[in-house]
Amino acid sequence: MGRGDKKSKKGKIFKGSFGKSRPARPAAAKKKAAAAQKASK
Repeated sequence: MGRGDKKSKKGKIFKGSFGKSRPARPAAAKKKAAAAQKASK
């Protein structure tokens, strides 16, 4: 469980990848974007 572990958040930061433990966009940002898009229609 460290920098070499691709499944951990620290490992994903080290690798520069995204996934379940390190989402590219946090869930709160996704909800905010969806609400903004719905309001603009």
